[in-house]
Amino acid sequence: MYGADFAADPHAAYERMRTLYGPIAPVELSPGVFGSLVTSYPLGLEILRDTERFAKDPRGWRAVHDGTVQPDSPVAPMMMYRPNALFCDGEAHARLRGAITDSLDRVDPHALSEYVERSAETLIDAFASKGEADLLSEYAAVIPLLVFNQLFGALAADGPKLVETMGKLFDSGEDAAQANDELLRWISGLVASKRQQPSADVTSWLIAHPSRLADDELMQQIILLMAAGTDPQQNLIANSLRLLLADDRFAGELSGGSMPVQDALDEVLWSDPPLANFGTRYPRYDVDLAGVRLRKGEPVVISYAAANKDAALTSDRRSGNRAHLAWSAGAHRCPAERPARVIASVAIERLLDRLPDIELAVPVEQLVWRTGPFHRALAALPVRFPAQVATPAEPLPASASASHRFAETPGDSRWNPPAPLPSTPPAGISTPRQPESESPEKRRLLNSLTAWWRGQ
Repeated sequence: MYGADFAADPHAAYERMRTLYGPIAPVELSPGVFGSLVTSYPLGLEILRDTERFAKDPRGWRAVHDGTVQPDSPVAPMMMYRPNALFCDGEAHARLRGAITDSLDRVDPHALSEYVERSAETLIDAFASKGEADLLSEYAAVIPLLVFNQLFGALAADGPKLVETMGKLFDSGEDAAQANDELLRWISGLVASKRQQPSADVTSWLIAHPSRLADDELMQQIILLMAAGTDPQQNLIANSLRLLLADDRFAGELSGGSMPVQDALDEVLWSDPPLANFGTRYPRYDVDLAGVRLRKGEPVVISYAAANKDAALTSDRRSGNRAHLAWSAGAHRCPAERPARVIASVAIERLLDRLPDIELAVPVEQLVWRTGPFHRALAALPVRFPAQVATPAEPLPASASASHRFAETPGDSRWNPPAPLPSTPPAGISTPRQPESESPEKRRLLNSLTAWWRGQ
């Protein structure tokens, strides 16, 4: 599942697995790293919801204990234990998730879409006069980092490097371990900086949380949120743009003046979800399921993409049907659905509104997909369009550098001060909440991440 052939046509591979093995197939996730892949929707749902037989915590992974899988394995950054909410069960999961939820509660609940819209305008301004662009590197990969940087109080100049580092982690290639070390060093520096100078951002609020997270826990919660909100988000945007520009069902509607963005998002989440194979679970004891013996401590990976293509679920058009597994299910269901859709839909709509005659610069079959067992990710998305004449009002020239593209967009970027948590000292970052602005023009930035984590 880590080679170019699989990346080029994973659905063909899933069908071969079903033919040869049925709904549970033996797979090699990375050289020497083996597991079982579930391609059935009902079985996938059953496993994701079953906390009695299946654990999310990978510390029982048999191959790690016997030395078969080493800590420097390419898939280790995505599969091995981290002290964050994703890799814990029970009370530990509740404690860590609670710290994140409480901290995100302190972000003003308005204007995420307005911030994304302003960011989109700035990015489009940077390439609109060229008549061509790579929508992946110049657009889809940038917007999620703008959101993250603002929310966590990171430096804008760090954005380009963070995009590159997160991409290496999700690719699970030979440089994944090095990328993981680089990310840990960067997060460590961010935490140290916020300890010295706390401000109104989620990093500072996690530090001040009554649960008293250890430094390692702090870093890992930030990495979790960063991982969830960057590479998968850029894939959702890019995969949806590819569908809108190349699929006759959508491209025809675009040419007629309609922009079925929500339909495209639904279709991508069914057919090419950003995380295609990731709901990893570890049997707590030997389990017999669908005629297969799943051994204690051997990874069972749920293929969201394959399960969504289960013959019993497939239809010609799934507009409005959101029963897919793209967000996982059960206690660890990804709570980012609503804000992720907001970010993606606003980014796509602004692009199509500004560049209505945009088209792919190469035939769709020539687009290249990144290798890796977990994601469904384009390597590039080249497009062309009638060049627009730059005006003095445009904040960035066409030749803007990558670091420029990560700079804060125009507008009021301050957040409404939060109400202090019960056991948080009312100093530094803890100030009384101000009344929320009624006018859209006065709303603060980056604010509905509370709903993101709660899945509201």
